[in-house]
Amino acid sequence: MLEGKNILLGVCGSIASYKSAELTRLLVKAGANVKIVMTTGAKAFITPLTLSTLSKNPIFSEYYNSDTGEWNNHVELALWADLILIAPVTANTLAKFANGGCDNLLSACYLSAKCPIMFAPAMDLDMWKHPSTKKNIQTLLDYGNILIKPGKGELASGLSGEGRMEEPEAIYQQVIHHFEYEQLLKGKRILVTAGPTFEPIDPVRFIGNYSSGKMGFAIAELCAKLGASVNLISGPVALEVHHPNVKRINVTTAEEMLSAVDYAFTDCDACIMSAAVADYTPLEKAAQKIKKSDGEFNITLKKTTDILQYLGSIKKNQILVGFALETEKEEEHAKLKLQKKNLDFIVLNSLNDEGAGFKGDLNKVTIIQTDGATTYYDLKSKSEVAQDIINTLIKYL
Repeated sequence: MLEGKNILLGVCGSIASYKSAELTRLLVKAGANVKIVMTTGAKAFITPLTLSTLSKNPIFSEYYNSDTGEWNNHVELALWADLILIAPVTANTLAKFANGGCDNLLSACYLSAKCPIMFAPAMDLDMWKHPSTKKNIQTLLDYGNILIKPGKGELASGLSGEGRMEEPEAIYQQVIHHFEYEQLLKGKRILVTAGPTFEPIDPVRFIGNYSSGKMGFAIAELCAKLGASVNLISGPVALEVHHPNVKRINVTTAEEMLSAVDYAFTDCDACIMSAAVADYTPLEKAAQKIKKSDGEFNITLKKTTDILQYLGSIKKNQILVGFALETEKEEEHAKLKLQKKNLDFIVLNSLNDEGAGFKGDLNKVTIIQTDGATTYYDLKSKSEVAQDIINTLIKYL
């Protein structure tokens, strides 16, 4: 699995950097091409000569090599890599990555990367538990980076607890799993919808909802990372697409979303409808801004086409996934929707879960399948929820 893969290994200043030697040996033995970027602090714990000998490549540390007169091009290093693995990564470097700091070669490589990035933290238990560290890690996860969680055990401080960098063999296995995992949707065509729809009342007002689109965008990005070709049909949201395999189609109204989805659905292998499409739209849109008056103001609404139900009625071999946002009798309503709309599985959200749902970065879902299998998940980031959803989808595909 690693034969011919280009892995850029970042090593930070931590006592755990001695493990980087064994990790390098494992990667090279498996056939990977390994280049190593060390921070200045890392050299105090392990010599560049050791890692250069094991990797069979020169070590990169500074922008400019005063001995040879050569410039170490961080952009070339980042683009060369199929994977950037930082092991160990310190609390200091985590903060730089999360906040865009760029004062050494490793952080410059990180900011220039277009490949997946895995990071294995190493620090004392109180540093690991600190809110700022947790916030920085969550930011990196939201960026799509992959965390290799530290283990528990004796630490350099003499204390015992969480914060110890994972062992080289375990990191090596996670790297293999990553390259296996990223091929799981190769050649598949996935259709994803995201965000709200805005139904115009007049040229300046609309009926809408609070959907941010974050869940749908996280799903689209993950599918692309796993090798799929993704059509992302999005309502009006302030989000950007980062992966080149995601083709974004912008729409505003429910009618526009129906048209775009109908066009793309025929050729897809799976469709994940995470958009919060309006159920009703004004019967008529005023040509001019409606002026305020003293009396009541009534708007006549008409039903929009139920896109999910429509797709369920015409699907052939496509896997169709829906979302349900409920405030009462959540599972009962979700199961009815699953059956009525001919879905393969449904993702249930509840507005009763504090911190989950619209706008925020967290979500708490339940996945219900047609055979009745029901899986409950804890509150977690939307990028992690996307992984749970796609893991279920992969079983169907």
